[in-house]
Amino acid sequence: MNNLWNIILSVLTLVAGGGWLFDHRRHRQEGESLKADNRQKDMNLSKMYVEEFKENIADPLRHEVRELRTEVNHLRNAIQKINDCPHSDACPVYNELQKQQDRYAADVNGYHD
Repeated sequence: MNNLWNIILSVLTLVAGGGWLFDHRRHRQEGESLKADNRQKDMNLSKMYVEEFKENIADPLRHEVRELRTEVNHLRNAIQKINDCPHSDACPVYNELQKQQDRYAADVNGYHD
C-alpha cells in the first residue's frame, strides 16, 4: 500500500512539475511577445516624433533658410553694384556696411573698440 502511495505521489509530482514547466514556458512566451509589442510601439512612437519634428521644426526652418539665402543673394547683388554708383562715396548704406565689415574683422582678429 505504501508503494502505491509513493507511485501516486510521484505521478502527481510529475503532473504538477509538467504543468509548472508548461506554465513557465507560456509565461516566458507571453513576456517575449510583450517585449516585441513594446519594441514595435517604441518604433512607432519614434517615427511619430521624427515626423512631427520634420513637420513642425525642420521643414519650416528649411523654408526660412531658403528665403534668407534668396534675400542675402539679392543684397549681395545690390552691394556689388554700389561701386558703379556715382554717389558711392557719400552713400550712407555703403558707409554703414563698411563700418560693420571693419567691426567684424576686428572681432575675428581679436581687436575691440
